[in-house]
Amino acid sequence: MKPFLTAATAALILAAGLARPHAVAAETVQAAATAARERINIDKDWRFAYGHADDAEKDFRHGLRPFFFAKAGYGDGPANADFSDMAWRKVDLPHDWAVELPFDARGNTNHGSKAIGHPFPENSVGWYRKVIDIPASDKGRRIALEFDGVYRDSVVWVNGHYIGTEPSGYSGFRYDITDYLNYGGHNVIAVRADATTEEGWFYEGAGIYRHVWLTKTDALHVAQWGTFVRTTVDGAKARLDIDVTVDNDGKAPETFAIRQEVFAPDGRKVAEGETTQLTVKAVASGDFTSTVTVDQAQLWSLETPHLYRLRTTILTNGVVSDSYDTTFGIRTVVFDPDKGFFLNGKNLKLQGTNNHQDHAGVGVALPDGLQTWRLKQLKSYGVNTYRASHHPPTPELLDEADRLGMLVIDEHRMMGTTPEIRGQMERMIRRDRNHPSVIIWSLGNEEWALEWNELGTRLAVEMQADAKRLDPTRRTTVATSGSGQGVSLGADVIGFNYGAQHDVDAFHRAHPDKPAMMSEEGSTLTTRGIYFDDRAASHLNAYDRQGRPGNSLSIEEGWRRVQERPWMSGMVIWTGFDYRGETTPFGWPAISSQFGMTDTTGALKDTAWYLKSVWTQKPMVHILPHWNWAGREGQAIDVRVYSNGDTVELFQDGKSLGRQTLVKDSHLKWSVPYTPGKLTAKSYIDGKLVASNEVVTTTDPATVTLTPDTTNLKADGADISVVWVNVTDKAGRIVPVAGNRVNFETSGPIRVIGVGNGDPGSHEADRPAERHAYHALSGWRSLAINSLDGGPAVADTADTATWRDPTQWLPPEAQPPATKGLVLRGQFARPVLTPGGVITLYIDRLGEGQTVYINGVTVEPKTVDGALVVDVDPASLKDNNNLAYVFATPEGGVQGLYDRSVGATKWGTLRVTTPAAPWQRSVFNGWAQVIVQSTGQPGKATLKAVSDGLKPAVVAFTARSPS
Repeated sequence: MKPFLTAATAALILAAGLARPHAVAAETVQAAATAARERINIDKDWRFAYGHADDAEKDFRHGLRPFFFAKAGYGDGPANADFSDMAWRKVDLPHDWAVELPFDARGNTNHGSKAIGHPFPENSVGWYRKVIDIPASDKGRRIALEFDGVYRDSVVWVNGHYIGTEPSGYSGFRYDITDYLNYGGHNVIAVRADATTEEGWFYEGAGIYRHVWLTKTDALHVAQWGTFVRTTVDGAKARLDIDVTVDNDGKAPETFAIRQEVFAPDGRKVAEGETTQLTVKAVASGDFTSTVTVDQAQLWSLETPHLYRLRTTILTNGVVSDSYDTTFGIRTVVFDPDKGFFLNGKNLKLQGTNNHQDHAGVGVALPDGLQTWRLKQLKSYGVNTYRASHHPPTPELLDEADRLGMLVIDEHRMMGTTPEIRGQMERMIRRDRNHPSVIIWSLGNEEWALEWNELGTRLAVEMQADAKRLDPTRRTTVATSGSGQGVSLGADVIGFNYGAQHDVDAFHRAHPDKPAMMSEEGSTLTTRGIYFDDRAASHLNAYDRQGRPGNSLSIEEGWRRVQERPWMSGMVIWTGFDYRGETTPFGWPAISSQFGMTDTTGALKDTAWYLKSVWTQKPMVHILPHWNWAGREGQAIDVRVYSNGDTVELFQDGKSLGRQTLVKDSHLKWSVPYTPGKLTAKSYIDGKLVASNEVVTTTDPATVTLTPDTTNLKADGADISVVWVNVTDKAGRIVPVAGNRVNFETSGPIRVIGVGNGDPGSHEADRPAERHAYHALSGWRSLAINSLDGGPAVADTADTATWRDPTQWLPPEAQPPATKGLVLRGQFARPVLTPGGVITLYIDRLGEGQTVYINGVTVEPKTVDGALVVDVDPASLKDNNNLAYVFATPEGGVQGLYDRSVGATKWGTLRVTTPAAPWQRSVFNGWAQVIVQSTGQPGKATLKAVSDGLKPAVVAFTARSPS
C-alpha cells in the first residue's frame, strides 16, 4: 500500500531532486505541511556507532543516569537528546552492520561465523541517531515513526523520551510520536539495536536494515494498513468489498464521508462510491465496509500481473481529511485437495524456492533494486513461487512480486497465541493482505515442540482462526517436518518439509479433504562450478543428488514425485539462493550454505538449469561440467545434459557421441574421456534442431570483463546496478577455473556497496568499512582565570591538584564568583593505532574565544557542522597526554557547563579510525559480482576493475536526475 500524496506535495518533492515521491527527506517538506497525508522516507543521514552489550561504560554510559528509566525524558547516553554524536560515522539506511564484521572461528557457523553474538559484546550492539526538523505548521497533525524492520531487540527514544521496545527482528512497527515533538525545531531520534541473541538459525544481519518512514496525517485518518480490498470474480465482473479502519485521534467525535475510487492498470477510473454520515468517537477507531463493482475486470496472473489502485478519501464537511492509496489485484486462488493449486481457475504447479533475505556483499540491507533483481533471477529459470522463510519479507519485495507476477507464501516467524506473538502475526497480515502475490499465510515452520502433540494441533487451530478473522480470503498452512500428529492436523493446508521424511500418500488417504504442498524439498548440497568434492575447501560437486539420503530427495526426484501426484499443489525447493550460515555439512571455516539453486550472488548453479529445462518452455539445452581438466587427460568425465527438447545429441570436437531420448523431467548422461577441446550438445523437437550449447577448454586468463545489468541509474542515492565480474581468455571465454583477485575503483557519482563471489569457503570481506574506536577523556579539572590567556595553566607541566573537579556538584551558595575566563583540562592515554589509522578529536563549542592545547601546544581546530575538529598528529602524543581549552566563562559557570555536557561527553571525544580495506574480490571459478549504487548526484561515472597480469575493464554509467 502506498499512501497518496497530493499534487502539490509531489511537486515540492520532485523539485527537491529526489527520485520517488514517497522517499523524501524530512527537511524538504516543510512547505508542504498542509497536505492531508505525507509519508516521508527518512533513510538518509543517520549517525551510527557500536555500543557494547555488557559494559555500560563502553555503551556510552547508557543506563547509568539517575532516574534513567524511572522518569520520562531521562534517556541517557545516546538516548539523551543533547548527546554529542559528531564523532559517529554517517550512514544511510538500510544498514546491516554485521556484514561489515570479519569472519571469526568463535562466531556461530549457523550465522555465517561473523564476529557477532555473545562472544563479541563489542560488536553486538549498534546505536543510530538522526535529527529531523518538524515545522510549527505541523502542530495539530498526527505524526508517527514507522520502522519496516530492525534486527533486533530495538529500543526507540525521541527527544530523550522512551517510546517503545520491539523484540522481533522482522516485524514492522509504528510509534505515534506526536506528543513528544518540538514543533518548529529540531528533534532527535535514537535507536539502540541489540543483536546478541539470535532469532533464527541462519545469517540475520544487524541494525536498521529496512526503511524508516515519518508519516503525517490529520487527526481523522485511515489507520496504518487500514484498508482491505476483498475481490470476488463473477464472469467478466468483479465485486470489491472494501474494509476501512478509520482512526480518530482527536478529542471530539467526528462525522465524515468515505469516498472510494478504483483506477484500472492504465490509470482510468473504473468504479467509485461514497458512504456518508459515518461517525467515530473521540480517541477511537471505526470499521466501515462498502462495495463497488468493476466491469471487464483484468485479472492479476503470472503472465499479466495487472494491478489496480484504490483511492480512499475521508471528507469532513466536504474537506479532505485524508487520502490513502491501496494497490491490489483481482484474482482467484484455490488449493484443492484432489487437483492441487488453481490461479484464476487455471490448474498449475507451484514451482517455488524458499529464500532467506541476505545477498552477497550487502547482507540483509538490500536496496529495493536488488529485491527486483533477485526476483527476476528466480523467474529466469521458471520459479513462480517465493516462500519467505522464515519470517515476513520486506514490503518492497511484495511490491515487486505484485508487479512481476510472482506468487508468495508469506510466513509468520513463530507459532503461539500470546499477545506478543499474536500481535506480530496480525501486523504481518494487515500489512500484506492487499498484495495479490500473497496466496497463503504460513503460520509456522518445523515447530519441533509442537509437531507430535495435541498442543500443536490446538495452537495451529487457534492461529488459523486469528488469521481467518483478519483475512477470510486466504487459506493458511504450517510447514512441518513431521506429519500425522500435532500442527499437521490443525493446518488448513499441509506443508510437507521433505518427502523422504513423510508418507505423503498415507497422509493424503487419511486426510482427503486437506490440500497439500511440498513446502521444502531438496536440501541438495552443491558448489557452483565444482565437479569433484574438495572438502578441505568446503566445496561439494554440483551434480544433482540427494543431499541428505533418507531425509531429502534430489531436485529431479522431488519434482518428478510432485508431478506424479495431481493433488500435490507444488514444490518449494530449499533454497533459491545460497545464504550466509547453516553451513551443512561443514562447520568452520565454511561460512555459507550450499542448498541454493544459485550461489550467494545469484549466479545459476547447474540445478537451476535443470529446473529451467522442466519449468520453462523456451527451447534450451545445458551441458555440465566445464571442459578444463588439465591433469585428467584420458580420464572419464561424467557429462550430463539438461534440455526441454525430446532428444539430444552430444559431440566431442565435432564427432557424435550418440543421440539420446530424454525422459520427461529427467536428464541425459554420457561418460566422456577428457581431452582438451569442445563438447557440443544439440537439442531436437520432432527431429528439428531447436537449441545448442557448448563447453570449450579455455586458454589462460587474459582479461577482466564487467557486465552490468544496467548503466543508467537514477540519481537518487538508492538505485543500483548489479555487475558480473568475469575473467576471460584471449577469445573472450570465461575461464571456469580462474581465481584471480580483482580490485575495484569508482569515479563520479556512484559507489560500490558490496562484492561477492559465491565461494562458501571465502573469508574475503563482502563490505569493507572503516571502524571507529572511541576513547573517553578523563581526569577533568577546571580553573577560573581573569583573562583568555591560559598562561601557565595550559602548560604541559601545569599542576592541577588544587583545581576544581567540574563534574562535582556544588550548591549555589558554594559556587565561586564568575571570572572572565575558564580553563578546562582533561587527559587521555596514547591510543593504539593500526597502520593507516587516524586520530581525531571532536569538541563542542564550550564558550567564546575557545582555544585548544594538546600537551601545552596550541592546535588549530577545523569547524565542522558547528563543532571543533582536530586532526591529531600521532607523533605528537606521549603515553599520557593532556588536553586544555581556554574560553570565556559560559552562562551558569562551571556548573552550567557540566549540566549541558551530557556526562562530559561534549567536552571531547577522541576517535581512532581504522580505514576500510580496498574494494576487491577474487573471482570464484571465473565469476564474481560487484554492486554499485548512485550517490544522489547526477553525472557520468565509471567502474574500473584491475587484476595483476590481466587487461583491466571499465564500464561507464550515467546517473540521471529524476524527471
